[in-house]
Amino acid sequence: MGGTQFPVEWSTMAMTVTTKDTTALTEVEIVEMAELCLGRAPYFDVAFLTEQKDQWVLVSQAREGNKLRGYSFCTLERIGGTPSLLVGTALVDRNQKSDQTLKVLLHDQFRRALLAFPDEDVLLGTRLTTADGFRAFQGLEDIVPRPDYKPTGEDRAWGRRLAKRFGSEKAIDDKTFVMAIDDGRPVGGLDYVVAKAAIPEGANESFKGVRAEKGERLVVFGWAMAEALASGKLPK
Repeated sequence: MGGTQFPVEWSTMAMTVTTKDTTALTEVEIVEMAELCLGRAPYFDVAFLTEQKDQWVLVSQAREGNKLRGYSFCTLERIGGTPSLLVGTALVDRNQKSDQTLKVLLHDQFRRALLAFPDEDVLLGTRLTTADGFRAFQGLEDIVPRPDYKPTGEDRAWGRRLAKRFGSEKAIDDKTFVMAIDDGRPVGGLDYVVAKAAIPEGANESFKGVRAEKGERLVVFGWAMAEALASGKLPK
């Protein structure tokens, strides 16, 4: 979804989410975002985040008071005509409120998806750095990959489409959905570690074999149904 986006604030449970065009991000904000994972994986540093600013349309920031607790670079676009919410890079501060932070970020982005694609099912696609990230897909349908499910040819095609949007169609194994880019630089994705909530059943199995420390990411997608979006109850 292109065009100028004026900053929109949405508040809940002492958290405030602001969404705006990535072009409106300041150097000070980028430094603040980089400090959330200073000295630890996934090493989203200032140089990397500046690149993300140029690659994605929108950025959401979750704050508790004046303290940044998480952010998400995303875009709302149609892939082959299919309404899609693509989360390119997102990070949630690793503290006791990480679950709440993830929830408010996603709620705001699902709300925007509803506005952009009313009465339509929307595909959510991202790359996970941890099995915990499957919590972002709770309440969605037909999640791929998932335990005891053999992906169809169309599922595998979606994996390749998303990998292409995330940087390289050739980098994904379309049978395991593991995307490997190891050029020594940070690799984007959703970085989130559960604080209090449970990891979805089967998440560890689906994430098995992913070497996040080597730059590998698991490409995951699922469907937010129109009815669920309209209810305002996503994420679960």
